[in-house]
Amino acid sequence: MIRKLESQGVVSKARSPFNSPIWPVRKSSGEWRLTVDYCALNEVTPLLSAAVPDMLELQYELESKAAKCPTICHGLIQAALEKGEAPEHLQYIDDIIVWGNTAGEVFEKGEKIIQILLKAGFAIKRSKVKGPAQEIQSLGVKWQDGHHQITTEVINKITAMSPPANKKETQAFLGAIGFWRMHIPEYSQIVSPLYLVTCKKNDFHWGPEQQQAFAQIKQEIAHAVALVPVRTGPEVKNVLYLAAGNNSLSWSLWRKVPGETRGQPLGFWSRSYRGSEANYTPTEKEILAAYEGVQAASEVIGTEAQLLLAPRLPVLGWMFKGKVPSTHHATDATWSKWIALITQSACIGNPNRPGILEIITNWP
Repeated sequence: MIRKLESQGVVSKARSPFNSPIWPVRKSSGEWRLTVDYCALNEVTPLLSAAVPDMLELQYELESKAAKCPTICHGLIQAALEKGEAPEHLQYIDDIIVWGNTAGEVFEKGEKIIQILLKAGFAIKRSKVKGPAQEIQSLGVKWQDGHHQITTEVINKITAMSPPANKKETQAFLGAIGFWRMHIPEYSQIVSPLYLVTCKKNDFHWGPEQQQAFAQIKQEIAHAVALVPVRTGPEVKNVLYLAAGNNSLSWSLWRKVPGETRGQPLGFWSRSYRGSEANYTPTEKEILAAYEGVQAASEVIGTEAQLLLAPRLPVLGWMFKGKVPSTHHATDATWSKWIALITQSACIGNPNRPGILEIITNWP
């Protein structure tokens, strides 16, 4: 099989001291998958001390695009889809999702993407093409009616977990639930007692506080809300609600379209205060929440979409004054960082539709 792939130019011999050789694995269907199976590889490889280049050397050895691309395969497919002007889609390496209002629309979009990839020289395994369907699961996420939510299998697995007996088991539990934190309001505040017992300086002690947090976060996972997809257009409003409490920051992003009074969630975020942040003034804490929230929102809706900022205390007025108040606790450098990001984001767009508008309100 390797010789056949070599004759086709798919693989080639290499003597690089930095590469790991291909390890072909036979699948249950009888087909072969090319992997780097380190477990199996280590059994047949003598021990050695491999030379690894440092980061500075890699920057000069690799092409700039290759060094910054998460995976070379993902980048190649993405480039082909962009060149072929593919319809709206989601891509993760070689997994691609398209959607539409009708089965015919989905089929048409999927067929166009297939033709673009075939023209670019990629092979498509027809047995891997699924749909159209009203519900799919991809990368462990359930997609239904445009919403993405936690799958039933994941919920059952997490809710069936027993209380951790040591630090390692606690870290494993936090790892299992951490992926879904955007579905859980006030996530960091809920799990704070669990993180406390994982600290190196602390001995492991599972008390009533940890047990309550363990039970509560499992309940939150079981009843987690579905998140809606991003929509564009002048009628769409993206509202970022902010809350700066005594122990943590919270912000949530909501999408509102005409006909909706409350809107639908795009994501929830929260984190505890770090270092001297707990000593900030109430206004500084609100500005810190805005700073973190604007960055998180831009990763979801982009930097050019209009954002309605909904803090509990005024933020933009302080930012455009450009002057640090005499009662401040944060450093001048921190204030400069806040002012630069928020004012720059607020000025994106046009005079009739600036990047950020402010409305003082409470959480929905």
